[in-house]
Amino acid sequence: MDFQRLLLDVGNALGMDEVKALAFLCTDLLHRGLTSVDTAGDLFCRLADQGLLSAEEPHLLTELLLILQRTRMVRDLRLTEQASTLISPYRKLLYNLSEEITDTDLKDVKFLLNGRLKRRKLEEYVTTLEVFLEMEKMDLMNSTDLNLLEDIIQKICPVLIEKINRFKAQHVSHTSHAAQETGRQRSVSYPSQDPQPLDAGRSLSCGIPESSLTSLTECTMSSSNTSVDFPAVFHGGGDNLEALSHQLRVLGTGSVRCDAMAMSPSTQNGTSSENLTTRTSSSNSEDLETYLMTAEKVGVCLIVNNYDFQTLKNREGTMADEECLQKVFEWLGFEVEVKSDCTMEEMRSVFGELGSRDHRGMNCVVCCVLSHGEEGGVFGVDGRSVDIKDLKAPLNGLNCPSLAEKPKLFFIQACQGVKEQKAVYIETDGPACGTVCTDAVKSNESIPSDADFLLGMSTVPSFVSFRERKNGSWFIQSLCRNLVEMVPRCYDLVSILTKVNADVSQKTDPNGEKKQMPQPSFSLRKRVVFPIPRASPPSLSH
Repeated sequence: MDFQRLLLDVGNALGMDEVKALAFLCTDLLHRGLTSVDTAGDLFCRLADQGLLSAEEPHLLTELLLILQRTRMVRDLRLTEQASTLISPYRKLLYNLSEEITDTDLKDVKFLLNGRLKRRKLEEYVTTLEVFLEMEKMDLMNSTDLNLLEDIIQKICPVLIEKINRFKAQHVSHTSHAAQETGRQRSVSYPSQDPQPLDAGRSLSCGIPESSLTSLTECTMSSSNTSVDFPAVFHGGGDNLEALSHQLRVLGTGSVRCDAMAMSPSTQNGTSSENLTTRTSSSNSEDLETYLMTAEKVGVCLIVNNYDFQTLKNREGTMADEECLQKVFEWLGFEVEVKSDCTMEEMRSVFGELGSRDHRGMNCVVCCVLSHGEEGGVFGVDGRSVDIKDLKAPLNGLNCPSLAEKPKLFFIQACQGVKEQKAVYIETDGPACGTVCTDAVKSNESIPSDADFLLGMSTVPSFVSFRERKNGSWFIQSLCRNLVEMVPRCYDLVSILTKVNADVSQKTDPNGEKKQMPQPSFSLRKRVVFPIPRASPPSLSH
């Protein structure tokens, strides 16, 4: 393809916010303000004039598109996979921070900069990148002085401190060396010219490193596929653990990992020994990326709720789960669809139809299945089972190209066997609060074979999972509650599911003997961080 035509195609495919982000990333390369950059073509011409972009040397274009996570465009345009290293780690750091600072966080940033930057400028700027540029212009930060930025990030979103610490630990010396080799200043304060205000950029929720999860399994119902009822009492709710997690985040020197449930013991100076080891052994690794979540409708959330069975017991309490799931995922920006009392063939048809749709313009898909089950599958209301792998198959990248490289999230409320997990005994402070039932299902694949899947099972293999007849299942209710509590606090989905593990593991029956352990497993390549909703969180009465 003619190179000029290729540049034209790239420019037409990029939004104005992405063009301004590219301009920001190239600030150091062009040694001047980018006040006249209105289009991608303007930027490409400037880079070509500097000898940085040509048909023979397209690597800078590849690097810029990869930073914007436009990997499909790189592939579709047959750009060389060899990217340059011309964009400084400092610029990448600021861009990545801006992508994870929400609109609400930006207001807090502006408030904290009152008195340091002119109020008129603060009111004029509408994106985080504009504020960063003004901070550089006023010499409030640069690649070797991030003290003020760290102080601000610590106050508004401490989970992002880890990014700054990684930059300082991994890239500062490398940046200095690279600048000497190329003869270019790799990161400088913004030139004295007033930059042109950037268009409103994407506003993604801030995320945190995903915890390493032990492979867990899932739980089934009785061999006769009927529900088993008994009273239940809940012990604790993880409040102490949540408080500890919160305190560690507030301490947030950046050396302490902010995973909700994967805190390592800290050394005396506040540095996590696990984190220190990770930094030392992977000093050249890149930050974990986050899936794009900027669409007006994040995606479709399909809920299959099987209650009225022909040969098995009805699943009392499942309507409470359906109600909570619908409220929470609508709040998160999903288009929720509910299918009730599906037979085995109807379940196959529903998932096949979902996979046949065009999901372009959406960032994600969520599938929730509430049913009885058996080892390897879930039951339709006709008592016939369908394999979970057959429900996932229509949504993989081969069968549904518009979902390729996008997260496909499955949450299955069902058991995986007839065994009941035993408890480590704890005191009970009250009487039984209701009756509990079990469902049944197990996945043959603990980790989905296709990329970008997450499978959240209610319990581990060979064991039962429990559902209150009035208030719904332990797993789904904990999932909904923790999504509502943790999404606004910038947690990624794997960390949220780790908290669900902790909460559900603390529930038990009145005798303190029957327990449940959920199983998240995944082939995700990036973090799943839902945008913080503008609407107030839903009320979950259950």
